[in-house]
Amino acid sequence: MAIFKGAGVAIVTPMKDNLEINYDKLDEMLEEQIAGGTDAIIICGTTGESATMTEAEHSEAIRFTIERVKHRIPVIAGTGSNCTRTAIELSKEAEKDGADGLLLVTPYYNKATQNGLVSHYTAICNEVKIPAILYNVPSRTGCAIQPQTLARLVKDVDNIVGVKEASGNIGNVAEIMHLCDGNIDLYSGNDDQVVPLLSLGGIGVISVLSNVAPTYVHDMVTKYLAGNTAESCRMQLDAIPMCNALFCEVNPIPVKAALNMMGKEVGPLRAPLTEMEDAHKEVLRKAMTDFGLL
Repeated sequence: MAIFKGAGVAIVTPMKDNLEINYDKLDEMLEEQIAGGTDAIIICGTTGESATMTEAEHSEAIRFTIERVKHRIPVIAGTGSNCTRTAIELSKEAEKDGADGLLLVTPYYNKATQNGLVSHYTAICNEVKIPAILYNVPSRTGCAIQPQTLARLVKDVDNIVGVKEASGNIGNVAEIMHLCDGNIDLYSGNDDQVVPLLSLGGIGVISVLSNVAPTYVHDMVTKYLAGNTAESCRMQLDAIPMCNALFCEVNPIPVKAALNMMGKEVGPLRAPLTEMEDAHKEVLRKAMTDFGLL
């Protein structure tokens, strides 16, 4: 059974001015997401600035989210690392704290061979019992899971159940679904490719756009899954300018700027991320206005 179907939000981590995590604000955001129809919370992903969290902060943010959500919707913990040992420790902690699933990004910087990926993911998932979604985003990690490798892992490791596909390569996604014979939960990792991945057998998205438009993204996916493909496709196309604006600088710079423009007060970014350039802010502001967010 899938961890979730529909739109999961890759939620931002709100910060105070001193760059500590703002848990009061995170609590507000979780409630707004649930009220807006979001189908799952993905905490401590790329959008959540996990790369600049300490391990203690990482575990605390996951624990806090699980406690506040209280099983109303699934909580998926981003516990991937380029160090297998660290990923195991974070994953075991998240399981102990009650996470419904894990999101495991490919190892970054040191990368890995395909055999190395098999060893890495097998070692992590053998230490926990909760299901795991593998995260393929080679543009950020420099390390791609090949379709054959993913098919092997899904077949051999019981609790590897899904993939967040953000390669941008539709042919690659089709090969994954062919080799896995549909026995994998496919989630789009790109907001501008949700409907194309649904058409190949996907069941949802792990979304940046959901931070600012949770109901819209939820409806776009559920309409498709309910058979209203024409309306879902129209919503996907209408959202393209907004998606482009949210990625006109490296994520999560634009989405945090967007939330702040909406008065959500999610605070600053941790270095080396910087505040959005003024010219890009205007692009973002126009897209948000046209999309009905401002």
